[in-house]
Amino acid sequence: MKGKLFYFKYIAKIVIIFLVLFGIKSSSFKIETYSSNENLNKSVNLSTMAIFINKEEEEKRNEEALQTYLWGSLDSYTGDLTGYGADCALCTGRLACMSSLDLSNGRTTYEDKTYGEVRIVASSKNLPCGTIIRFDSLRISEKPVIAIVLDRGVLGNDIDLLTPSEAYAGEHIGRTVITYDVLRFGWEK
Repeated sequence: MKGKLFYFKYIAKIVIIFLVLFGIKSSSFKIETYSSNENLNKSVNLSTMAIFINKEEEEKRNEEALQTYLWGSLDSYTGDLTGYGADCALCTGRLACMSSLDLSNGRTTYEDKTYGEVRIVASSKNLPCGTIIRFDSLRISEKPVIAIVLDRGVLGNDIDLLTPSEAYAGEHIGRTVITYDVLRFGWEK
């Protein structure tokens, strides 16, 4: 029995020595990451190139994610599109969501920090103040219209687009059924 135990310990020591030697040898193994071009006598660090390519791909993915975040639809609604002017009979030239913004001078746009210059619309309380919407209306523009909810005064899912005057709203906007996409619900927090 003692002989078998001695033999087992002897084999275990040999295995441990073998693993230690093999481990030391493999840890000193060096992967060559440089390549040289003998024609130009210049070397290139391949691992640096891989990092550079990965950064470009990551930046591209980040830009695509940002575009999806900014311009991707969170929800869609269908309602009537009408127009109104700051000079309407019951209008004060002030907005329900932003009373400090005076529109009596005919202004119809707002400069949003994220979306830039956008049109101003009124909606019901279904959409919080600061909501950004996008819709198509060839009566207004050949491009999609981006607008921000800064006023109230309509019902349901209807949208009322601010125009320079009531006369302009009657001539150019009228009443049409549209489907619009919500790009942002309310102000950025």
